[in-house]
Amino acid sequence: MNLEYVLPSDIEKRSFEIIESELGDRRLPEKIKPVVMRAIHTTADLDYADNLYFSENAVDTALSLIERGAVIVTDTNMARAGINKSALARHGCECVCFMADEDIARNAEKNGTTRAAASVDKAAQLDRPVIYAVGNAPTALIRICEHIKNGTFIPGLVIGVPVGFVNVVQSKEMLIASGVPCIAARGRKGGSNVAAAICNALLYILDSKK
Repeated sequence: MNLEYVLPSDIEKRSFEIIESELGDRRLPEKIKPVVMRAIHTTADLDYADNLYFSENAVDTALSLIERGAVIVTDTNMARAGINKSALARHGCECVCFMADEDIARNAEKNGTTRAAASVDKAAQLDRPVIYAVGNAPTALIRICEHIKNGTFIPGLVIGVPVGFVNVVQSKEMLIASGVPCIAARGRKGGSNVAAAICNALLYILDSKK
């Protein structure tokens, strides 16, 4: 097996070329292509070409929210760490994760919920447009859907890509059925890295328009 010599500055470009080649005849709509490609690039999993769901105008909605200085709320500090801080700053946005906050631990214990669900309740108090990125906790998605149903918190966009087995598939389908603008990874696959990759892809789309 021969190694391929690629300059460090060209590795990402070459990776995207390989992805394009391996996708073969699968043609991605131009609007969603940058998001799908970055999810595949992050995971080396071509299944994301088929399992990423986009509600109508989800990408345009996301770009509008970012232009308005939305706050991105993540359900893990891993996802928060993976989102490009320079890109956030360029667009006047910030990213927060409440999972380690002391009040979240107290409220979760008091109410018998997960910290992820308690974090959603805290995010409901924000006075800025919210993009909620869930890469780990289906309980966060379920709580978001409960808020949407009750009209108590409706994020501008939800990225629903938790990974795992317990209530993962169900929570994603609940999100899709809720009618809120969303991007979701149907099935069991996902993760904090995928949530961060989708956020970065949206930020980079705006960068490319300038």
